[in-house]
Amino acid sequence: MAADPDSPERGRCPICRRASDARYRPFCSRRCADVDLSRWLRGSYAIPADGEDEVLGADLDPDEPPPHA
Repeated sequence: MAADPDSPERGRCPICRRASDARYRPFCSRRCADVDLSRWLRGSYAIPADGEDEVLGADLDPDEPPPHA
């Protein structure tokens, strides 16, 4: 049986941990949704790289001109 969308078991806001609101799901309010959006725009949510070799251009010598295509 599906859970009632107004029940407290439906989920928690990932920002403040209050019960989520169906209008702003998965958040509890517009404020928490805006906080999350701000974190995305600032780049706070990122997958860390395992090493420098995964960084674009890490193998290039800064004193050498870029290769021609």
